[in-house]
Amino acid sequence: MNEQLLQNMIKYFINYLPYMMGVVFVFAAYFRWTIYYTVRRHEWFARQFENRVHKFIESEACLNMTDVSFYTLSKRVLEKTYYEIFASRDRNKSQNADHVMSMNDRIFLVKQGCAWLVKDILKQLKHLKWSKETPKLQQITRATLHHNPCFNKVFGVIPMGALNDLIGILPGLFVVAGILGTFLGIKGGLVQLGGMDLSDIEGSKTIMDNFLHEIGFAMASSITGIGFSLSLHIINTSLSPERVYISLVDRFESSLDLLWYRSDNNVVPKDIEKFNENRDPVEALAEEALNLEIAKTNKSLRGTAA
Repeated sequence: MNEQLLQNMIKYFINYLPYMMGVVFVFAAYFRWTIYYTVRRHEWFARQFENRVHKFIESEACLNMTDVSFYTLSKRVLEKTYYEIFASRDRNKSQNADHVMSMNDRIFLVKQGCAWLVKDILKQLKHLKWSKETPKLQQITRATLHHNPCFNKVFGVIPMGALNDLIGILPGLFVVAGILGTFLGIKGGLVQLGGMDLSDIEGSKTIMDNFLHEIGFAMASSITGIGFSLSLHIINTSLSPERVYISLVDRFESSLDLLWYRSDNNVVPKDIEKFNENRDPVEALAEEALNLEIAKTNKSLRGTAA
């Protein structure tokens, strides 16, 4: 009875093994894309930050600045990046049905992740001791990303590192599962051959036909496992979050390095406002433009009076 139950369970497992591997493959491919997209969105923010740092360093306003604080400069460019990249999208909210939060932010937490990145970076930069040597800004960037719940967790819930490691070993597991299904199928067929009566030609032919059918189906498990393994390996290589993560860290580090070289100190003004991610981007950018115009006017008046 127990032997018959075991045989039925093995047969059930072999029959549904390709379908189970197919379901696992679909989920693995989806979550791999989700991880890649999440890292890619933060790398997009780093690219935007890098572009604005280069524009600022090459601008006339930067050349005329004196006694520059690294923290103030970093805060200014980070806020400008954050407000500008989301300003154009927020202008289109009236055309969408969801006026509270975009689907991209709701599912992948892109805006929340970028806001966390800005706040945490600034929180660590303010404690840097000023020196002529460049501080370990790469470690600061890595630590910020490591503690960012919108970056290191898929949907803000599933740990990204563990999930990415699991998806990375799935191609090998597909091959192992396919070979296991093949061996189990052969074992089940050999058990049937043991009960074959050579004097019964018709019965023996039926048993042999069933044996060959089961062997063929069992071999299909290996073929399916190899196919899923190759496909997922291609997906893992094409959608590599590790490659994007390296680019993300390098861009942030090089941009902060440029701002550090341009600065004269790391004084944090007492009256400086904290970064507010919930502020209207258009309003923030308009206020910044107004402050720049006022500064230019005051400078021009001082030059005329002199």
